[in-house]
Amino acid sequence: MNGIDNWQIDSKPTFMADPEHYPDELWGIEDPRITYVPELEQYAVVYTAFASGGPGVALALTKDFRSFERLGVIMQPEDKDAALLPRRINGQWALIHRPVGPTSAHIWISYSSDLRNWGGHKKILEARLGGWWDANKIGLSPPLIETSEGWLMIYHGVKQNASGSIYRLGLALFDLNNPELCLRRGGEWVFAPEEPYEQYGDVDKVVFPCGYTLAPDGDTLRIYYGAADTSIGMATGSIQVMLTWLGRQG
Repeated sequence: MNGIDNWQIDSKPTFMADPEHYPDELWGIEDPRITYVPELEQYAVVYTAFASGGPGVALALTKDFRSFERLGVIMQPEDKDAALLPRRINGQWALIHRPVGPTSAHIWISYSSDLRNWGGHKKILEARLGGWWDANKIGLSPPLIETSEGWLMIYHGVKQNASGSIYRLGLALFDLNNPELCLRRGGEWVFAPEEPYEQYGDVDKVVFPCGYTLAPDGDTLRIYYGAADTSIGMATGSIQVMLTWLGRQG
């Protein structure tokens, strides 16, 4: 597999909702963000679990993507767009997530010693106000990327206009040892729905990535994203170019 073509699709889903044992998954699960955690020698799969109370953040661990240990919902509704950092911060696990407020949605960080009980909740990136491309509602896209300059965040912003919503992507950088501290944030979006398959589908004008792969050169990023909630696209980029662009933002 080269990550681009000749995909082989399993006959059944790898990880399915289990409402019989986990009622919070009654209406299904979506948007998994996967992080390899060296300390655990496992992958942490953070996903959205849906039920009548709304979307919540759930966590499962796996070594082989055949068997999973479900830890259940770790952030109560409404909350989603979450991913685990791959290593502890000051002895604590750290989770990036997006609670939903009555009029806006911002990106938060929370901490845990056991991956089950979370506290120390702090807002780390606010949706802007007014006519910005990321006004009122933002959320994490793929898991944070650890670089020599900090944690690189690719996040989505939602702009509301007369024709509906537009989902676009922007960049921010956070301190490696204190990810509550935003070092830089781009003023403009860097990736937007432009192709016909991104502009028209079940949900128009959406690019929404939840995962990426990093090439052996440590710089080339392949981002896999939902296009108009209908198909899956892939885009490539350079981490160094993104960091350089962010450095010019002031």
